[in-house]
This record gives sequence, C-alpha cells and structure tokens, in this order.
Amino acid sequence: MANGNFVSGAGLGLRRGLLGELQESAAEQVDFLEIAPENWIGVGGRFGRQLRALTERLPFLCHGLSLNLGGYVPLDLELLRAIKAFLDEHGIRGYSEHLSACADDGQLYDLMPLPFSDEAVLHVAARIRQVEEVLERPLIIENVSAYARLPGELGEIDFVRAVLEEADCSLLLDVNNVQVNAHNFGFDPHAYIAAMPSERIAYLHVAGHMDQAADLKIDTHGAPVDDPVWVLLAHAYAVHGVRPTLLERDFNFPPMAELYAEVGRIRALQGEVGR
Repeated sequence: MANGNFVSGAGLGLRRGLLGELQESAAEQVDFLEIAPENWIGVGGRFGRQLRALTERLPFLCHGLSLNLGGYVPLDLELLRAIKAFLDEHGIRGYSEHLSACADDGQLYDLMPLPFSDEAVLHVAARIRQVEEVLERPLIIENVSAYARLPGELGEIDFVRAVLEEADCSLLLDVNNVQVNAHNFGFDPHAYIAAMPSERIAYLHVAGHMDQAADLKIDTHGAPVDDPVWVLLAHAYAVHGVRPTLLERDFNFPPMAELYAEVGRIRALQGEVGR
C-alpha cells in the first residue's frame, strides 16, 4: 500500500462536528483526512459542498462501519456499489473495514467479535475477496477492540495473521485497540505489535479510550490518546518503520488546537524514528 497513490504523514478523522473548522485550517495542519462513507453517501447541500472542497484539497481515506465481514447474511451489494461510487467520486486513496461482524438478524450499531477459528478465517477471507471484486480496489482490514472472546482454536495474533494471508490483503493496525485488548485479555501489547507482518501494514490508528473498571478498558474515541498508546505507537514505528497514522476522535471534541497538537505529536514521533 505504500505508494504514491496512498497517503503519508499524520491524519485526522473527519467528523461532521469538525467540518467547519477543518474547512478553514486542515490543509495547513494535517496530511490526510479519513471519513466513514456510510455517513456521507448521498449528503448534499452545505455539508456536501464542504466535504467536496476538502476532498479536492487533501488526500482522503475511507473507514467503513457496516460491511459485516464476519457475518453470515449475504453482503449488501447495494451498499457496496454506493461505496464504490463514493470512492470514485472523491478520489479516495484507500478503503478499510473492521475485522468483525455487525449484522445478521439485523443491523447492529456495534462491532461484534469473531471466533478465532480456521473456519472463520476462510469465511472472512472469502467475503473480503468478494468486496474487492465489487469495489475493484483492495480492502484494508482493521484489528478490533473486544470485550468478550468466542470459542476458537486460534489466538488473536494468529487469527489476524491468517486472515491477512488467506485474503492476501493489508492491515490497518489500530494501536489503541491493541492496548485495549491487551488490558482486557491479559496479553503483551508490544509482542502483538511486533508479531504483525510488516509488509502488510498499510497505516495505523490511534485514539483515546475509557477505563470502565480496573480490568476493563472501553474503546470510545472520546478522549485524548493516553501515554501507553503513545509508547506503543513509537514501538510500532521502531519495529515496522514509520507508517501513515491517523488520530480518531468521535465526540467530546476539544478545541481544534488540541486535536492538531495530537496530530503534531504523531508527526514528531514519525520524525524521531525517521532520523
């Protein structure tokens, strides 16, 4: 994925609550932006014009919410065709989705964990290939945060690696999700990062989370990135080399200067490793 048609540097997730301020200053503060296509397909009027102005000035990625890669109902081909048209219209540089399930009996507005099994590996990989066939472009998959484990003969690391290999796809390595799961399930986050295949890592995410209890972290995207995640991000760069990295923030928005400072911290870490 690391080519002239992708992105580089430090980016920020575009949420509608940030749209006005990003319109004024994003081109000077971030290297790329990322949006969920489901939130923007068919949006016109002022919001549509503002989005178009940004996609004409900055590189964009899309990060999907509802493909349901791990589910068993047929893939939503109408949605996929709408996403393809959106990606084409705005010149989107890359498209990622979650390694999870979100709909079978009905659409769930949450990302449900998958069983870490050989059967699930084959099932998800087949659906990834089907998505890529419709979209006529690669699909990048993201490791997800979880709060329960389903029965399966594989560990999380082996499961993620097996899907990447079977589907022959790239990875969006979410560093915050690694930290959350390491805390919730008692494994070493640094070892997890190191075990990911460097050649398949397209880009990274960082975000904030909430400490729900002493033994439970919740991936909220509603707080600043905490110190252990920054340490883990630096470790990822040290092990795999600098990759494009995006800051996610979904609510509890601080002043833009604070978000830009976090983006600047990503860029500073990239510069330290790159020297």
